[in-house]
Amino acid sequence: MAHFRTLDDVDVAGKTVLTRVDLNVPMKDGRITDDLRISRILPTLHELSRKGAKVVVLSHFGRPDGKAVPEMSLKPVAAALATALGSSIAFAEDCVGEAPKQAIARLKAGGVVLLENTRFHAEEEKNDAGFAKQMAALGDVYVNDAFSCAHRAHVSTEALAHLLPAYAGRNMEVELKHLEAALVAPEKPVAAVIGGAKVSTKLELLGNLLGKVDKIIIGGGMANTFLFAQGREVGKSLCEKNMADTARDILRDAVTRGCAIILPDDVVVARELRQGAPSKVVPSDRVPADQMILDIGPVAAARLGTILADCRTLVWNGPLGAFETPPFDAGTVTVARTAAALTASGRLLSVAGGGDTVAALRHAGVAEEFSYVSTAGGAFLEWLEGKELPGVAALAAK
Repeated sequence: MAHFRTLDDVDVAGKTVLTRVDLNVPMKDGRITDDLRISRILPTLHELSRKGAKVVVLSHFGRPDGKAVPEMSLKPVAAALATALGSSIAFAEDCVGEAPKQAIARLKAGGVVLLENTRFHAEEEKNDAGFAKQMAALGDVYVNDAFSCAHRAHVSTEALAHLLPAYAGRNMEVELKHLEAALVAPEKPVAAVIGGAKVSTKLELLGNLLGKVDKIIIGGGMANTFLFAQGREVGKSLCEKNMADTARDILRDAVTRGCAIILPDDVVVARELRQGAPSKVVPSDRVPADQMILDIGPVAAARLGTILADCRTLVWNGPLGAFETPPFDAGTVTVARTAAALTASGRLLSVAGGGDTVAALRHAGVAEEFSYVSTAGGAFLEWLEGKELPGVAALAAK
């Protein structure tokens, strides 16, 4: 991972700092339902403000497709951000032109202004050079604190870093350091828990991990495809039967590369996926024809606990079962709590992220107990796949 500059490397006093964050938070009836992304950016905003910068906050919200869509305005988020910061903040009705210029001119040192949704302009997602110059003209320094948007080469996530002195914010810095510790230069043995519904969406990820980790624990609907590829009957389970050859290739590749792929020894089956549905535990090669696999079984969960106890580093992406629907959450909850306990005892560095992972760990009550839980979905996944992230590459010290 390339060296990147942080807030330790810049004096921001008296400067206008364009600060890209991710305020694309879930909203319902005008209220934020999950404020984790807001709480993660507070250290950077507080530090810039305390050091006497004019803090200009940039973010997208939703997918307005390059048009000003009132329902996707960041204005409602401004109030929540002000409450979280504990100070009033200004709001500018645009992210380029006169509105932000005037709002910034009115700011005192240490003041914060949130600019309107960057995606209200089609040029943002096109990484348009002229639009980038317009935005860059608003500030003296660029700080990127939005790892979750780093897989996008947009003006506010990538182009600005080439036009202004560029630095990683504290959230970005912490994220990059944990990712480096987890896969770039990890303490071995390294395990990866990879769950989710489909093998087809995780092929690049599995291919990259085979050469980097010692054990891959496969759960969720993906595990059914691997079990089927080994000749086991999976009943009515979610299963990509057309991916069986690919799964067999992955299993063979794992052997040659010295990576153990762990599949469940026992599974929880039921006739339907609904809360409280009658279920039973069966060996993973004895799935009844009229039932479906919805979770790993207790023997598998206990075995995974033993495996993790022998590891020093864990990367987790995706649940092990249909965790949103009890009782099919038991496997995910058991293994997540084991990982959290090992982390607390100092025996395991645990990094998790992507998709349903944060929700699954929160459901298990351990999201705060992992070494690091990423709020990034696509960016975390692309990093696991070994891809260069444009927003991170642009921060590399020049």
